Amino acid sequence: MNVLVIDVGGTHVKVLASGQREERKIDSGPTMTAAKMVAAVKRITADWSYDVISLGYPGPVLHGRPVADPRNLGSGWMNFDFRRAFRRPVKIVNDAAMQALGCYRGGRMLFLGLGTGLGCALVVDGQVEPMELAHLPYRKGQTYEDYVGARGLARLGKKRWRRYVRDVVKRLRTALGAELVIVGGGNAKLLKKVPVGVRLGSNENAFRGGFKLWADESSRRLGRPRRRPRAGRSTRKRVKPLGRGRGPARKGRR
Repeated sequence: MNVLVIDVGGTHVKVLASGQREERKIDSGPTMTAAKMVAAVKRITADWSYDVISLGYPGPVLHGRPVADPRNLGSGWMNFDFRRAFRRPVKIVNDAAMQALGCYRGGRMLFLGLGTGLGCALVVDGQVEPMELAHLPYRKGQTYEDYVGARGLARLGKKRWRRYVRDVVKRLRTALGAELVIVGGGNAKLLKKVPVGVRLGSNENAFRGGFKLWADESSRRLGRPRRRPRAGRSTRKRVKPLGRGRGPARKGRR
C-alpha cells in the first residue's frame, strides 16, 4: 500500500509518497484554502502512485476531522471532504502529532515545532496527544506563539528569539514532566545549541509519522495492539467444576 503524506504548514505544503526519495512542496499562506491545497497537491503529484493519504493539519483535530480553521491559512477547512476530493481514504491528524509520531522512541516525550506558529504534542508510552498550547498567555498579554513563532522571530531578532525559545522549552518541559524534548519545525535550524535533555528534530519526521499512521492500524498507539476477545466470548477465567452431584473432595476415609 503506497501512502502519500501531506504536511500542511503556514508557509509551505510538503508532500512525499512511498517509494519516492525527494519531497515536493508548494507555497501556502493566508490565501491557501483547502480546495486550493488539494488542487495544488494533485498537480505536483500527478506522476506519483498512492492508495491512501496522511494529512498533517496545522490546527486542532477531533475524531479525524479539523474542528477549527488554521490561524495562518485561508478558510473552509473544517467541513471540507478530503476523501471525496482526493478520491482516496484520508487520515487527518494534527501536524505536530504527526511529527511527534515520527521521532518518538519511548518514554515521555514533548515535541515542539517552531515554524510559522508553535506546534505542540506530548507522547507518553506510545500514546500521542496534540496540545493547543501556542495561544496560551505567556508575557505582556501575548502568547507563546507571539514570541517563538515566525512573527516573534521577525520582531525580536535571532538572539532574543533564541533566549525566549529556551525559556519556553524549559517552562513546558517542567509543566508536562517530559523526559525528552524534541524541537523541530522549519526554524529549529536557527538554534545554535540546545540544553541537556533537548534534541533537534528533522523535518523528515513528519513524513515518518505519516507513514506510521497507516503502518499501525491501532490508531495513535505505537507498538503492538492488545488482542481483543472474540465476540460472544467471556474474558473471565472458567472455573473447573468439582464434579457432578458431589460436594468438596474429602481428605480421606475414616
